Amino acid sequence: MSPQKASSKAQSARKAALKGVQSKKVKKVRTSATFRLPKTLRHARTPKYERKATPRFAKLDQYSVLRQPLNTETAMKNIEDYNTLVFLVDVRANKRHIRDAVKKLYDVDSAKINTLIRPDGIKKAYIRLPADVDALDVANKIGFI
Repeated sequence: MSPQKASSKAQSARKAALKGVQSKKVKKVRTSATFRLPKTLRHARTPKYERKATPRFAKLDQYSVLRQPLNTETAMKNIEDYNTLVFLVDVRANKRHIRDAVKKLYDVDSAKINTLIRPDGIKKAYIRLPADVDALDVANKIGFI
């Protein structure tokens, strides 16, 4: 570097030191009365250990969904006349749960399922079977006839 360049550089550095580099401070114009905190970096969680020791098991499996078959006179009439099985089921079970449970336990598809909750608080399911499956045979297989 030439001596003249060095001295001019030193002069400008001296001027900046005396005057200050940040001589003018600009205020940000706020257009809203609401202050919004700026979005900053947020890391994904990296836990050191599992919070639960074991995973939760399914409360409604096929054995807890279907409580018992109903074998009253009207239920028997439904089996013979309408090809429909009648079961008492868990109150928390929905029609998909009931359909899956019947499929797993008795290897029978269901055409339609109607449910109701009795006045004593127990849910009842009417499981209509397809025309090619006889409800009487399924009831015999279950063993309540």
